[in-house]
Amino acid sequence: MPLIRSGPPASAGPLNLIPKVSKPDAVKLNRGDRLLAHPARTVTVGFLLAVLVSTGLLMLPLSSAGPGGSSFRVALFTATSAVSVTGLAVVDTAEYWSTFGEALILAMIQLGGLGIMTATSLLGLVVARRLGLRSRLLVQAETGALDLGTIRRLLFNVVRISLLIEVVTWLALTLRLSLGYDEAFGRAVYLGLFHAVSAYNNGGLALWSDSLVRFGGDPWLLTPIVVAFLLGALGFPVLLELLRGRTPNGWSVHTRLTLVTYGVLVLVGPAIVLFGEWNNESSLGVHGSAAGRLVAGTFSGLVAGSAGFNVIDYGAVNPSTLLGTDLLMFIGGGSGGTAGGIKVGTVAVLALAVISEIRGDTDVEAFGRRLTTTTLRQALSVAMLAMTGILVGTFLLLATSPVSFDAGVFEVISAFSNSGLSTGITGQLPDPAQYLLTALMFIGRVGPVTVATALALRQARRLYRYPETRPLVG
Repeated sequence: MPLIRSGPPASAGPLNLIPKVSKPDAVKLNRGDRLLAHPARTVTVGFLLAVLVSTGLLMLPLSSAGPGGSSFRVALFTATSAVSVTGLAVVDTAEYWSTFGEALILAMIQLGGLGIMTATSLLGLVVARRLGLRSRLLVQAETGALDLGTIRRLLFNVVRISLLIEVVTWLALTLRLSLGYDEAFGRAVYLGLFHAVSAYNNGGLALWSDSLVRFGGDPWLLTPIVVAFLLGALGFPVLLELLRGRTPNGWSVHTRLTLVTYGVLVLVGPAIVLFGEWNNESSLGVHGSAAGRLVAGTFSGLVAGSAGFNVIDYGAVNPSTLLGTDLLMFIGGGSGGTAGGIKVGTVAVLALAVISEIRGDTDVEAFGRRLTTTTLRQALSVAMLAMTGILVGTFLLLATSPVSFDAGVFEVISAFSNSGLSTGITGQLPDPAQYLLTALMFIGRVGPVTVATALALRQARRLYRYPETRPLVG
């Protein structure tokens, strides 16, 4: 049998193992690659441009209900609050802004909510695409929520699911306002649309001067808002996986951790408010009957993490309730959602690490899987950086404003975690303090997302390791 030569012919000369690539082809990137080349920078610049353009539009005389246009400070604060879907306000949204201004704010909330869900989904896609082939397949099989297809398909899924939830909430609110409160149908449609978008995107801004206090005992109006808020706060990856109809046994570890941790918060949040405020006549007491207090307290506890709507006066609540709400705001909601905070997934990972250390286990495990040390370091880094930001922000706020410590901490955590709750001091703060809160809202929205992505993409293997050591801890 003759030998078959598989190499190049003898006359071909030496074999060149390095393919020649022309310079233009070497640097040419398609549109998706250009978008994902610097993901953290893209997200930050995108949100910054949205804030600046929105500020300019709100300064137009057409945006204000009164004569003249808004000041730069008020416009910047409102634009940042809307785009970052926080909900803090230095003016009465219902009275200060014209219908055109309210429509702009509505558009900003929608843009901000869709932007953060899209950005976090794209950043997750970037992290998955930067992994090796084996790791990428494992990520895809494990999460099922990271769409490794086109960016266009991912954007379509985000918009489609978001609009569906908002439309259902819009219809429910419109019917309740029209039939239960005798609002003119056109006005009910407008109010229903605004608050449906604000609820799902965790915007927290309302078109009533008392937010939702007047509806504090009405479960028919508050329930659609709570459901929309929770769906937005869970995160797009979890929503997408649930909509695929998988059984709980087929859920990813991320979805399980998010749902379990959020389930705990759903029980703890209302308990904090009901226990601390049941006999407080200045908070839950304004809703009269036991049923009204129960509805208002449950709603307050459920949305305290990020929604920004309030049915009680947080300036009159007890210190224990403020402290408990601080914790709920700091935790926030799920990754890839419209809620802020350090995310329930981060808290779950840290809690599992503590439990494993107490048990003396070598590995940190969740639902039959071992968490990587990289995940633990990233969770710890996000939490520590957030606490540092809140500490510095509180110091600066107290140094520039004559407010109490409790109120100052509450305001800073609310801004940084994009919650939007307030004890009522936001509009009374001096200009430097309001600019500080503006910066905190922006940093709190883009900071944790970009930091987590940067940490994931900066993974590198050294060719050497130092000897181990054990410094004293505790």
